[in-house]
Amino acid sequence: MGRWEPNARGRLAEAALDLYSERGFEQTTVAEIARRAGLTERTYFRHYADKREVLFGGSELRDLLVEAVAGAPEGIATLDLLSLGLEAMSTMFDDRRAYARKRQSVIVANAELQERELIKLASLSAVLAETLRGRGVPERSASLSAETGIAVFKVGFERWIADGEDRAMALVMREVLDELTGLAARGGGS
Repeated sequence: MGRWEPNARGRLAEAALDLYSERGFEQTTVAEIARRAGLTERTYFRHYADKREVLFGGSELRDLLVEAVAGAPEGIATLDLLSLGLEAMSTMFDDRRAYARKRQSVIVANAELQERELIKLASLSAVLAETLRGRGVPERSASLSAETGIAVFKVGFERWIADGEDRAMALVMREVLDELTGLAARGGGS
């Protein structure tokens, strides 16, 4: 594969994930990732700041969340805004379950990557809270709602990548959100 071929960013991400799965995160170098993708180290660093960022890079997920929540019609309840945001984020994962499972197995095997995943989730919560405040949701409610929404995303994602699960991610997210609202309605009991 020549350097001039398109989708360098995607090729690097695929190569990194394959190498991390085969050899482990710590044992893989940026040079090996670039070589596997048919690119140079310099090209790698034009797309990603470091070896971890190839698994977490990009703002697509954040952008989908913000656009869905900020662009919703006025008067929509906060819980429904969360649902719209979760549904929008789910579209990013359409037809990517195998990739998501493989990526998650690499992350679970490495404490540094687990920490980076938590940082990414925290940044999603912060931007969601900011977006909710921009819609007039009071500060405390915006923060609680954002943390709740990202917790639903995390639990839903884990369920969606589980062996045997084949439903669309949006359906799994809706199920988790419904489960949470049911718990709240029952006062936390089962």
